Amino acid sequence: MFDDDAPAAKPVRHTLGADLSRLSVADLSALVAALEEEAARVRAAIAAKQATQAAADALFRR
Repeated sequence: MFDDDAPAAKPVRHTLGADLSRLSVADLSALVAALEEEAARVRAAIAAKQATQAAADALFRR
């Protein structure tokens, strides 16, 4: 019934726009690093989708 091999969901540590005043310098630094990693992941997804769109455009434009 339970999948022990499934990765555990990462706890939400920060919500965009949330108050930053309660976070320590270390927490803020970790947040910046996490956001930079996420931004890179999003940029990679955009590039992949653009490549797929370009391939489709090339295929259907004769």
